[in-house]
Amino acid sequence: MGKAVGIDLGTTNSVVSVLEGGDPVVIANAEGSRTTPSVVAFANDGEVLVGEVAKRQAITNPDRTIRSVKRHMGTGWTEAIDGKDYKAQEISARTLQKLKRDAEAYLGTTVDQAVITVPAYFDDAQRTATKEAGQIAGLEVLRIINEPTAAALAYGLDKEGEDQTILVFDLGGGTFDVSVLEIGDGVFEVKATHGDTSLGGDDWDEAVIEWLVTSFRNDHGVDLGADAMAAQRLKEAAEKAKIELSQVQQTQINLPFVTATDAGPLHLDYTLTRAKFQELTADLLARCRTPFEQAVKDAGLSRGEVDHVILVGGSTRMPAVVDLAKEIAGRDPSKNVNPDEVVAIGAAVQAGVLVGEVKDVLLLDVTPLSLGIETKGGVMTRLIERNTTIPIQRSEVFTTAEDGQASVEIHVLQGEREMSQFNKTLGKFQLVDIPPAPRGTPQIEVTFDIDANGIVHVSAKDRATNNEQSMTITGQSSLDKDVIDQMVRDAEAHADEDRKRRDEAEVRNTGDNLVYQTEKLLADQGDQLTDEETANVTEKLAALKEALEGDDVDAIKNATEALMTASQEFGQRLYEAAQAEQAAGAPTGDAASDDDVVDAEIVEES
Repeated sequence: MGKAVGIDLGTTNSVVSVLEGGDPVVIANAEGSRTTPSVVAFANDGEVLVGEVAKRQAITNPDRTIRSVKRHMGTGWTEAIDGKDYKAQEISARTLQKLKRDAEAYLGTTVDQAVITVPAYFDDAQRTATKEAGQIAGLEVLRIINEPTAAALAYGLDKEGEDQTILVFDLGGGTFDVSVLEIGDGVFEVKATHGDTSLGGDDWDEAVIEWLVTSFRNDHGVDLGADAMAAQRLKEAAEKAKIELSQVQQTQINLPFVTATDAGPLHLDYTLTRAKFQELTADLLARCRTPFEQAVKDAGLSRGEVDHVILVGGSTRMPAVVDLAKEIAGRDPSKNVNPDEVVAIGAAVQAGVLVGEVKDVLLLDVTPLSLGIETKGGVMTRLIERNTTIPIQRSEVFTTAEDGQASVEIHVLQGEREMSQFNKTLGKFQLVDIPPAPRGTPQIEVTFDIDANGIVHVSAKDRATNNEQSMTITGQSSLDKDVIDQMVRDAEAHADEDRKRRDEAEVRNTGDNLVYQTEKLLADQGDQLTDEETANVTEKLAALKEALEGDDVDAIKNATEALMTASQEFGQRLYEAAQAEQAAGAPTGDAASDDDVVDAEIVEES
């Protein structure tokens, strides 16, 4: 039996850790470093280079060097090398293979299992792609866990018996997450998470690159951005300057012979101060604030109620980021964790839990976005709210929207908006062969199941026939780089608009149902109504039908109320007569209870 390791598969760097004697140990790579650059290169002779050796040759081989591939996980991105299209999973698998080899060399045994971390705000496609990368690398992926959760696990492992609230601020090379956890007696429970999958240290680098390109163009009339080799040198210089400015007030960016013109070679030489750097990246820092504040709000906390703040990811070494964390949390971040290694250490601990090496530790993570299905009126009906602890299974019973409807389409959605069109479609499937019945009669049970990896499984079953269809939300194109965070921002910015649309849909559904019920009542029991009652109800029914054809919500609401009032008197009379008949000895029987039927309808696919 091989060993199980924990892997932090990062945008910029990756780390592997293992438990030895119950304690997590970070494994150095073949080059002697405890972090491995997430860079893959294809040499002209066909050799595949990974890590530091790939990063070193990037300047001379920019077109065949791939970095920051994590930002493409779960998308349709491909890179063509020597006539072969490589997907993001394949490139990430190369990095994982190197980490696996380095771990095997250190341990002297086979490594065949791993817990791999992902940003908390990764969606289903991105998580699945990460799992596939592990499988391509020859690893059985025991669990996909969230990076902030892993960091908290590593931080709180030696703090047994202390009930604490921990805030993890994880700013990596390409992603940003904030999670709030409560820990105590070996239980690590995530209370809330928020993030931005398109914000990371790479963006700070890009801001410096843009400043350098603009300055050089103004001084020399040459666009360095159009020169692939120069652009690669700028990337490395910008990253180096960012790191240096975390320690010093200014740095010199000097690239001799960065390019050449007909007049001869040109050199780049600029001084970048910390103040200028913070000015260039002020908008990026501002983007950190919203997820930070939202996670604290979702956890039901106020400023000062957080016991410890943990900074994770190399980008959190920037002084402005540290100051922001201190300002919002109201306390200094903890200094006793290594931001580059703490996630991998937590992953190793979780690997130990899953293989039985670690006892008395329970990790309770959450799903970052709400999940539901589309119901009549284009409304998203939620089955699982965001920040719900996983694994979780939840069911609701829905019904049909039309008489004799033989099939329904289950449109699975993820997001925070009230209306379906503004949320992310995860998938669609059909439940067919529903026996003909009046609308509202069939009972269709929809079940959402989110496993411990955050992967979604959905099923729909007709209770009358037990006919069932299901799907696992995998292999979908992932959200664009900032769609997930945009969902939450849009939900906040458009809350009033969404509420108005949802209210309109509900008013229409109520009116439509009342028309159906009234027409059915007139057809079935019209002979029991007086002429005056029939005329009154028919008049109000026609008025409601006319209102439903228009766009005036108030008119629909008023017409619905008028018809309800008109039908109440004779409805009560008919009900009392039926009750009296039943009491006189009408046959009894078990009627199916529909107390658990949700008053929302699935629209038949047109």
